[in-house]
Amino acid sequence: MNREEKNEMIATIEEMLNNNSNFYLADISDLTAEQNSALRRLCYKREVSLKVVKNSLLKKAFEKNETDFSELYNTLVGNTSIMQSEASNTAAKVIKEFRKKNSKPILKAAFLEEAIYIGDENLSALADLKSKEELIGDIITLLQSPAKTVVSSLQSSGSKLAGILAALEKNKN
Repeated sequence: MNREEKNEMIATIEEMLNNNSNFYLADISDLTAEQNSALRRLCYKREVSLKVVKNSLLKKAFEKNETDFSELYNTLVGNTSIMQSEASNTAAKVIKEFRKKNSKPILKAAFLEEAIYIGDENLSALADLKSKEELIGDIITLLQSPAKTVVSSLQSSGSKLAGILAALEKNKN
């Protein structure tokens, strides 16, 4: 890879960092060709981008970026792949699902909305995080719940009230 190709790759990585507020660094080394293909298919199905990058180029892209990625420098050892998606937890779910049958990928680090998580021990917590869309849906459900309760109470009270009035009218006669 010549200098121009390296600069293009750094620019591509830097653009990815600027356009996405979350990404995962994972080690997918030692996967067989079949396992690698299966992982890539799963990523494609879940709309997760997976790219293997050179650590030195990734570090240069980190250094050029406005965000301070210095905490991630120690994770840039061995094989490194960048996984990214729209939802912050999708890549973690893909890793967790794939590891049900395989020992890799290993989560090296994650950068989610300016928070940095280092180490594979964070995988379960990251996979359990709710995406922005899921949180908005939960909030809407919570906001609708009291209104639905009031409406159903009024509806049931109305029928009970009508029954009581009918009973009172019968007793009058």
